[in-house]
Amino acid sequence: MSPESGKRELRAEILRRRRALTAEQRRADAEALARRVTELVHPGVVVCAYVPIGTEPGSLAMLDALVDAGARVLLPVTRPDAPLSWGWYRSGQLAEAQFGLLEPAPPHLPPDTIRQAGVILVPALGVDRTGVRLGRGAGFYDRSLSLAAPDALLVAVVYDDDLLPTLPAEPHDVPMTHALTPRSGQVRLGI
Repeated sequence: MSPESGKRELRAEILRRRRALTAEQRRADAEALARRVTELVHPGVVVCAYVPIGTEPGSLAMLDALVDAGARVLLPVTRPDAPLSWGWYRSGQLAEAQFGLLEPAPPHLPPDTIRQAGVILVPALGVDRTGVRLGRGAGFYDRSLSLAAPDALLVAVVYDDDLLPTLPAEPHDVPMTHALTPRSGQVRLGI
């Protein structure tokens, strides 16, 4: 089986498991992530984060917790077949965008703005103990993470059950340095 066909099967399995979570379970996990995310930051640090959609872990409360902890938060702006652009998060000022996303209001910043970030929170369907991340397959983060500062924390945000022993890897995969889960908090990867 090729890495991509293995990834397709894993994506389907994880998405089925996530859809089976109750609204109460998702809410409790989102609240836990909002508390735990502050373990990753210090005042003044730039954090690239995301606004979760569908069954992705997290919430707007997670973004607000980062701001309350003194972080400056950038959110992604998607454009087809391009690295992510960025915009500053301002509570209550998100706009509907393509793919069902909420994005920051303009002005938008170029893709290499990611280099300012000390912490990059990456939505993931799964991550393994070596740092291999399973995304949705569109490649937005694959095209963007190579622009990050070499010492940035690359943090896959997942549910506890999505921290897996192993995942199929491909040459373009950028390894995550950490995972963030509701129950375990910050987990160092690649060791």
